[in-house]
Amino acid sequence: MADVRVTYDKTVDAAYVHFTDPQVRVNSARMYPCDPVGVGGMINLDFDDQGHVIGIEFLAASSKLPQYLLQSAERLDVEGA
Repeated sequence: MADVRVTYDKTVDAAYVHFTDPQVRVNSARMYPCDPVGVGGMINLDFDDQGHVIGIEFLAASSKLPQYLLQSAERLDVEGA
């Protein structure tokens, strides 16, 4: 099973699930915003220039994702992270 990298910034309550090889830097060519009615918070899908999904950004992440996932995510809001 492949490992999926998840990053989380608690100060802005945003998480990102990366679907790319951690050793390869892939830039987003376009972003598709999803604003589900009644869910509260924004979810953005990022695509590379070939149309592959490279990641999903969750705003208001603490209300969208399970706590165990946020607790085990790579923290971006901690100095030295």
